[in-house]
Amino acid sequence: MADDLIQNPDGGLPRLLEIMRRLRDPQTGCPWDIEQDFASIAPYTIEEAYEVADAIERGEMGELESELGDLLLQVVFHGQMAEEAGLFSFHSVANGVGTKMVDRHPHIFGDESRDKSAEQQTKDWEAIKAKERAAKAETGVLDGVAMGLPALMRAVKLQKRAARVGFDWTDVSDVLDKIAEESRELVEARDTMGPDEIEDEFGDLLFVMANLARHLDVDPEAALRRTNAKFTRRFRAIEAALAAEGRSPQQSTLEEMDKLWDAAKAAE
Repeated sequence: MADDLIQNPDGGLPRLLEIMRRLRDPQTGCPWDIEQDFASIAPYTIEEAYEVADAIERGEMGELESELGDLLLQVVFHGQMAEEAGLFSFHSVANGVGTKMVDRHPHIFGDESRDKSAEQQTKDWEAIKAKERAAKAETGVLDGVAMGLPALMRAVKLQKRAARVGFDWTDVSDVLDKIAEESRELVEARDTMGPDEIEDEFGDLLFVMANLARHLDVDPEAALRRTNAKFTRRFRAIEAALAAEGRSPQQSTLEEMDKLWDAAKAAE
């Protein structure tokens, strides 16, 4: 019966769960899958999440379907390992998040009025999450902000938490002044200090830049991804222009490439 399910292309989630169970079987499973643990799989989980975001960014909906499957497989993998260890299961994960969504949407699944703005819903959502953190003995303002988040994303989340209790600049100009101050300190560190101090000051500058993004209602991760894409697009235009002349960037000068960059920029 299990083999019939595995070979059924329409088996859906039960099929995927059975495939993972078989892959992890100590006697008949795949040696690589059997050797994995939460720590070894975590990097793949993060990578798959980024590949989902990348497919969305590029508007590749066909790829998105595949990448979402890869991400789902990561959840199934963690769920199977947890079930083997007697910790939890995929089903308890699904039940838990379902309950969480019901609890966090009392205006949809409870007695509260649905007539509220998106802004009010965000405030209510944060209040509910604060109660959940308190129930888990996370009493500090910054408790519960995941250490494994990308540093830039975590910086914004930390700043948002601090802002809720009034630890925040009230004007964007104050943030800009702080950026200028941190820039000067970075230059001073470069000229007079060692690598650790330079890294420290560079981190301070990045942290304040993340704060500026928050005050301007800009997602710094999205902004940087957009700039990365722009840089890639324009540099490829440089490569194409040089290739048309039978040359490569290595056979060109910085001055030539700067002119080609400006031409690519103007063409956009």
